[in-house]
Amino acid sequence: MATIDVTDSTFEATVLKSDKPVLVDFWADWCGPCKQLSPVVEELSDKYEGQMVFAKIDTNANTATPMNYQVMALPTLLVFKDGQVVNQITGATTKAKLVQAIEGSL
Repeated sequence: MATIDVTDSTFEATVLKSDKPVLVDFWADWCGPCKQLSPVVEELSDKYEGQMVFAKIDTNANTATPMNYQVMALPTLLVFKDGQVVNQITGATTKAKLVQAIEGSL
């Protein structure tokens, strides 16, 4: 399962109202660490298919959602469960830390 692209207008329906936990990758095309993290997020979306939804939001094209969640640095990964943020990773991270955040949210 690939990651889902979300926008300011689809964020609520896709993320906040999901019946599964959702990992949201806040990224931008100019962000080097975002580009390095993207294949890891894609790989984990396959591994956790059916257990968690993986979404990406382009912060250049969608500014309201990052502001609502005080996303000030990229990449930022937020894990939502029942419409609430339950975990946050800011900046470059390792696959192991990402797995730990995912496992802790299932």
